Amino acid sequence: MRRVVRCLFAEKILDKSLLVFAPQGHSAWFPLWDKHALVFFENLWAAPADTFINRGAITLIGAGDARTVVETPDQLISLLRSSFDFSPGDDGVEGLKADMVNSIQNDALARVHRQGWNQRLKELIDSTGAGGLVDYLHRQASTRDAAGLLDQWGSLEGHPFYPTWKSKPDLTPEGVALLSPEFNARVGVRIAALRKDMAYMERMPHVHAYHDWFASNFPALWASWKEQLNARQLDEADWLPLPIHPWHLEHYVKKEYATEIAEGLLITDGPDIETLPTMSFRTMMPCLPAPLIKLPVALWLTSEQRSLQAKSIHMGPRISTVIQKILAEENGLDQTLSIFPEEVAFHYRHAARQEDRPGRHLSVAFRAGKEAFERSDGLLPITVAALFTTSPANGKPLMTELVERDGGAASTAAVEAYFRQYARVVTRPVIGIYLLYGIGLEAHQQNTSVLFSADGLPRKLLIRDFGDGRTYAPLLSGRGHELKPYVHPGILPTVFSDDIEPVRTFVLDACFVCHLHEIALMLTSEYGLAPSHLWEILREETQGAFDAVAGRVSPEFWRAELAEFLERPWPTRSVLRMHLLRYSDYRLQHHLPNPLANGGN
Repeated sequence: MRRVVRCLFAEKILDKSLLVFAPQGHSAWFPLWDKHALVFFENLWAAPADTFINRGAITLIGAGDARTVVETPDQLISLLRSSFDFSPGDDGVEGLKADMVNSIQNDALARVHRQGWNQRLKELIDSTGAGGLVDYLHRQASTRDAAGLLDQWGSLEGHPFYPTWKSKPDLTPEGVALLSPEFNARVGVRIAALRKDMAYMERMPHVHAYHDWFASNFPALWASWKEQLNARQLDEADWLPLPIHPWHLEHYVKKEYATEIAEGLLITDGPDIETLPTMSFRTMMPCLPAPLIKLPVALWLTSEQRSLQAKSIHMGPRISTVIQKILAEENGLDQTLSIFPEEVAFHYRHAARQEDRPGRHLSVAFRAGKEAFERSDGLLPITVAALFTTSPANGKPLMTELVERDGGAASTAAVEAYFRQYARVVTRPVIGIYLLYGIGLEAHQQNTSVLFSADGLPRKLLIRDFGDGRTYAPLLSGRGHELKPYVHPGILPTVFSDDIEPVRTFVLDACFVCHLHEIALMLTSEYGLAPSHLWEILREETQGAFDAVAGRVSPEFWRAELAEFLERPWPTRSVLRMHLLRYSDYRLQHHLPNPLANGGN
């Protein structure tokens, strides 16, 4: 209900100007003219950036003061539909309702599981005298194991704007529990074999041969895979080890690629590797130290079928290579940024037909984690979404453990100082690499980890997932780097030459709307802070990030971009509108009032 209310007003599907707030408190009324009725929101917080957060009951007040409590999201949608600024079809409305029901059912299952999981974690925390979950993991677990646990454990809340954030309509409840990170799942990934001449491969320069790389990173798996091929009288040099998600294999690959299997281009038998599904569901973290494996899974998750297109295969290693070169030249952007580089990626492409599209569901990208996890600096990477998840130690968002690391409730000044440090850690590298090199980092809650020291302070940014990253070529080439774009009919480009706007939108939506704004909302609510104070701090830190590189970019460009970040409305995806329109257009977006603008919350 909270997510639906938020989306309806943020996307301007409902006219926020019709809301009438009580002189005192947070109650509000919305008129339904056609019904001669009112919708009463008992507790509605009008936060910055048109973020209307419902925290109380919602009641329909009809003729004669008749009152009916609105109890479900589909009731709310039906009630408000006539007030929408467009007329969605019945199929769109019913599809949304069905996906919301499925999301709620899956979320309920996950929260039941979470009760037991949190209880077990709390017992471990208490038995060791740790100051909370993060402190316990700092003391008791390897960096890799701690990061993996937090990524799975933190995958409960989901994208802040998706009212269908746990929707998996193709899975049974049992399937959801067996395959999803929020259930601490373990999933066996099949290592199939694809004939070598039937693939397009992209590699970072240091990866000279895929077979050698795979054998070095997965030695036991390579030996087993090679042995099984040799038992078929096949030479492993002619084949590529291809990981396939088990659900995808049984429910999609064996049917859709039956011809390739029958012709002997794809062998689906092979050894399995035990993995942890991470927050994205289809990026798998091997239980033994090894690169992460990103896979296509032909499931409808949240809003779309999760393929792994040729664009991502081509661009992931290419962008990783460029960023690694930049970080080497720039001392890690003054030691503010590190990445999970995508070392190797490939997809099925028939040797004769040479068409990329059939490979979008038969593909893989390998993401190196050695630098991120095998650390000597004592820093712990925490996926940002986990910071919002309720800690087993104190029943509050995990981030409060870090804010209150010295024990006791944090003062307003302490919370604001902590947020300032956090905002600086995020904005300096994201804005720096954007202004200097035209590279847009998709720094939203799922792709971003923040590295925290043992004292709970944020120190550095760690970013992953570059296959769909956006880049502005003139800035990049102006500093001596080139990025070959992926070009294919009907596929949106990711390298832009005429206008930097698509790259800027990417940065603002992911980093500012979906990440920093949400952190500010959470801390403001949790600690009862002044309504706009954290956004004032974020403005100062954003200005500081611009100032840090001012001497290295043209003054005209610097001023124009500063206005876009600090004054002009922020663009973001219209996910609820797209869902109601059955995703007939994936490019729909709306603009939020810029909460950093002077006097413009």
